[in-house]
Amino acid sequence: MPDAYASQLDRQYIVNQLEALLRIPSPSGYCMDVMKYVQAETGKLGYSLEMTPKGNAIITIPGQDTGRVIGLSAHVDTLGAMVRSIKPNGMIRFTPIGGYAMHTVEGEYCLIHARDGRTYEGTVLSTKASVHVYTDARDWKREEANMEIRIDEAVKTKEDTEKLGIGVGDFISWDARTRILPNGWIKSRHLDDKASVAALFGLLEWLKRSGQTPAHTLKLILSTYEEVGHGSSHIPSDISEMIAVDMGAIGDDLSTTELDVSICAKDSSGPYDYNMTSRLIELAKREQIPYAVDIYPHYGSDASAALRGGSNIRAALIGPGVHASHGMERTHADAVVNTAALLLAYVMESE
Repeated sequence: MPDAYASQLDRQYIVNQLEALLRIPSPSGYCMDVMKYVQAETGKLGYSLEMTPKGNAIITIPGQDTGRVIGLSAHVDTLGAMVRSIKPNGMIRFTPIGGYAMHTVEGEYCLIHARDGRTYEGTVLSTKASVHVYTDARDWKREEANMEIRIDEAVKTKEDTEKLGIGVGDFISWDARTRILPNGWIKSRHLDDKASVAALFGLLEWLKRSGQTPAHTLKLILSTYEEVGHGSSHIPSDISEMIAVDMGAIGDDLSTTELDVSICAKDSSGPYDYNMTSRLIELAKREQIPYAVDIYPHYGSDASAALRGGSNIRAALIGPGVHASHGMERTHADAVVNTAALLLAYVMESE
């Protein structure tokens, strides 16, 4: 067997890209800065990038067979929040962006992005934040109405906060708290789905460095509204099959671990294409990539969005295993690199 694709990928480049992406705030709908980074990095690799009116990016790599187009999609947008109102005491009531449990952001540091360009730090707290003051602080239900953001400025009134330029509709991003450990473990918010974006950049870097051409034309789609359900609901009409690259969930009744590439056979949108899924399993075995096949009943992907949007495509879903999804997440560099390797095995060879 020739050298496996995983051994040919630049592991450090992939990890560096992941770290850089995680440091750029990008809640759904507020992805301008991360897209500037994506555009610059794509240019460094010698590829051009097309921005759609919606704000998604499409990178096209011509293949040996230009008559067949394969789409690979990952999303740069993350969970976050938006200012819902400013309270009389100057605190912020927020509305969530994306589907997360409120207890997963309690105590989290955040940035409030005012529309005039200024940013302010804050902390997410329960409205009954101290057990020394409130007898029911421990039992207080963690729901939107019972949560608020304390701004790290001298504000005591609604007017004080408004004078900072903060208003309803301003975006709020969570501190990613990224840690990349020497043993390969990576823990951070927003590995869903920036780990997959880093894997796609690893694929691009390998194509550039090796000078090889994929078997079929590739269109890499980096979407900006996946966490709210419609990231890749519209894709180029020449794509005939699409692999959504997104994190693999870990938990009860699931086989995937943080060291595996997850291959999803079915999610909330229904089963993925049988032949594509079977091919990915075959290639994972051939490339000796640790993998697991799982079913995610509470999950949807960019491929789900494309199918719901009316795209006439075959679709599959893979990605690195991520523990504690939509919380304080963790994966391993092996899973991210192997995700890129499995994608390379799929796109470099004709069936």
